[in-house]
Amino acid sequence: MGVWRKWIFPILRILVFATIAIALVKLAFFPDTSDEASPAEPTGTVSESVVTVEKGSVVNEVLVDGSIVADPAVDAKAPLTGDILELRVGAGAKVAKGDVIAVVRKEIVQEPVVDVDEETGEETVTERPPTYRTEEVTAPLAGTVSSLPVVKGQLVEIGDPVASVAPPSFSVTGTIAPEEQYRLQERPSEAAVEVVGGPGSFTCTGLTITVPLAGSAPEGGEELGDGGGTSTGATVRCAVPGDVTVFAGLTGTISMPGGSVEDVLVLPVTAVKGNSQAGSIWLMGEDGAPVETAVELGLNDGSLVEVRGVEEGASVLEFIPVDDATDVGVEDGCIEEPDGSVYCDDGTTEG
Repeated sequence: MGVWRKWIFPILRILVFATIAIALVKLAFFPDTSDEASPAEPTGTVSESVVTVEKGSVVNEVLVDGSIVADPAVDAKAPLTGDILELRVGAGAKVAKGDVIAVVRKEIVQEPVVDVDEETGEETVTERPPTYRTEEVTAPLAGTVSSLPVVKGQLVEIGDPVASVAPPSFSVTGTIAPEEQYRLQERPSEAAVEVVGGPGSFTCTGLTITVPLAGSAPEGGEELGDGGGTSTGATVRCAVPGDVTVFAGLTGTISMPGGSVEDVLVLPVTAVKGNSQAGSIWLMGEDGAPVETAVELGLNDGSLVEVRGVEEGASVLEFIPVDDATDVGVEDGCIEEPDGSVYCDDGTTEG
């Protein structure tokens, strides 16, 4: 046993450590490169993603962020020029449509009476007292008198606002981007509204889409000078039903129906250049190269678009090709460097 501890075990340890040391030296200084690919030669391949033209359904709904607003007050205007003879109500009073708010009196000057003495020819002028015409200022709609900027005896011109009546109704309004209007092939007359923290989905009616004229002030915005138009797109507005409880300032979503089609040829919107009426797709040719092909476009739901002018089952690039802005040829006097920058003959450098 003493021989093993004194000679055999130490010799075995030395052999083991020597073997490990030799292996490390070989890995560090003599690697085996027989099966390695040359790092200068690419080994991967690039393939473009392709999709197939298939039949499907497109349900087109245009969503717009909206907010609840109180309907604007309407002015009750003076029907003639004169003075305020009587005020029937005060600010804050509730009125029905046609209720009398004030009475305006107009003084009509009478021509004097001239008598001539037949014997002496002397004229006698007799002034006649003026007559008065009165007209009532009535409420243009039912609501609350929110403003009464006149006092009794005040002179007003025809058309001057005598009072403002705020209706108890509300509307939901939002801004739709110009490109989204392409998806509304027919203007809807109503929309579904979902109010955050409010009642469930309800239908608003009387939907309108209006575009402010150049130079006019958009609703809730400011007029832009120098003929620059306005900074907002078209305004969507529809009436909240009277039996739905809402408050001004609430936010929500307006969902407008833009039509639907079934069993039509569709493609992802990423495969189509264009959004409405006409566009292009890149159809895979017999030689495997993509060919730009014109197609007609139908409904678009933001994910799928209806296409016409292509056969079912055709293979199309999933993503339309994007031109490289730095891909400038020698004919333009520019050369693209390996680092991606472009050097031109005039000494300029791009990229």
